[in-house]
Amino acid sequence: MLDIWEVAAIAAKVLLYTSLSGATGLVLVRIVFVAHVTSLERRLRSFALVLTGVAFAATTFSFLLRGAALTGDVSGMADPEMLGLLWTTSVGDVLFYRLIGIALLFVGLFIPKVGVWVTLTGSLIALWSFAQIGHIPELDQTGIRLLLLLHLIGISFWIGILAPLRWLARDPEKLAAAADLGHRFGVMASGVVLVLVLAGGLMAWLILGSISLIFSTTYGVTLVGKVALVALLLGLAAANKFRFIPAMQGGDHAAAKHLVRSVEIETFVITAVLGVTATLTSVLALPM
Repeated sequence: MLDIWEVAAIAAKVLLYTSLSGATGLVLVRIVFVAHVTSLERRLRSFALVLTGVAFAATTFSFLLRGAALTGDVSGMADPEMLGLLWTTSVGDVLFYRLIGIALLFVGLFIPKVGVWVTLTGSLIALWSFAQIGHIPELDQTGIRLLLLLHLIGISFWIGILAPLRWLARDPEKLAAAADLGHRFGVMASGVVLVLVLAGGLMAWLILGSISLIFSTTYGVTLVGKVALVALLLGLAAANKFRFIPAMQGGDHAAAKHLVRSVEIETFVITAVLGVTATLTSVLALPM
């Protein structure tokens, strides 16, 4: 049974994962598909600002929760001595990377033209923080940390396309634009998905070290559950790519409605995947 601090830690991580990967994904979409999302610029910027604010709050709350977990009560969240001690550890390093990254993300959103590169730099710094803590650093290999960063960039790109694609698909006058954006992302997604699957599979193998541990440990079974959700996501993405997008290119407005529903289901499933990931990295120990 999870205690209140473990539940709070998982909730804070889900908020952090969704907001930071969402903001990073919007940055990537603004760079890669600039011509397709020009009409959504103001909406994208506002959404990115909201996600950046949530990421800041979740980052700060996660750090304070560490203090509460150490003292065993809520007073630890405001204990200067305990928080100062945490600041000198890897937890403090992670907080530093994330706050710097989020600050650059926030500032970049207010700078015209070059601001998008400032936001990209901030996003990469913030994502790099995930390679500084958790199970990956225990492997003590720089290559694995870079692999995790690549994995996170791919996930963020996938998450980032969902909102603008949904917005365009919901507008009957922008059916062609939505179909073109979906088609171009679908072409790129073939490579993105391959990177995600290979990187995720390699990291899982390095973390577990043995196939037998997959079905004989809580960690392994939870990981299988995450893989099943990812397989569902791939099925939805395949339906978008091979069914709905081609129909939209032919002027089928009903297909656009199906795409919108599919994107909404994808958003729900991705949130579930991030919830499982937060559980794996918060309360489950690596199998020995």
